[in-house]
Amino acid sequence: MSNKKPVISDIIDNLRRIFQILNEQSKKVERETGLTSTQLWTIKTINENSPVNVSELANKLYLHPATVIGIIDRLEKQDLVKRSRSKDDRRVVWIELTTKGNNLVKSAPEVAQGLLVSGLEEISLNNLIEIDKSMKLLVRIFGAQTIPPKLILSAEVNVPNNSGVENSDKNKERRTN
Repeated sequence: MSNKKPVISDIIDNLRRIFQILNEQSKKVERETGLTSTQLWTIKTINENSPVNVSELANKLYLHPATVIGIIDRLEKQDLVKRSRSKDDRRVVWIELTTKGNNLVKSAPEVAQGLLVSGLEEISLNNLIEIDKSMKLLVRIFGAQTIPPKLILSAEVNVPNNSGVENSDKNKERRTN
């Protein structure tokens, strides 16, 4: 056990750091913009990819399209985004920022989820697989395999697959669709 103690201490300290930065970022975003971190991340992603449809946006945010629609609904009520139907295919809905949304994104702080996704996208697939295995082990330690994944510091749930967090084949399929 004595050999494990410094490693366990490092793991716990690193988890504390992660929770701390997520909490601080979330509070800063809400204080400066009145939005949740996820809402601001969505606005920033729309800004970078505008116009964007729900499927593309969901892929960029690593969220289920149904979850993204809920976020868009709330942003639309605040007059930060607007939807318009494609003239070529009426089933396609394009999402863009309104003037108010564009003004907000110019002065908005960085978002932890955006930093996380950008950083993860730079990592090799082998390292991502190792991180994924380690995260699944931590989830299992907490006994949280079947808990639906809420968005970071939000009450909103990313629409889970039916078999829980552990089913990596369905998760891979969901990420590629």
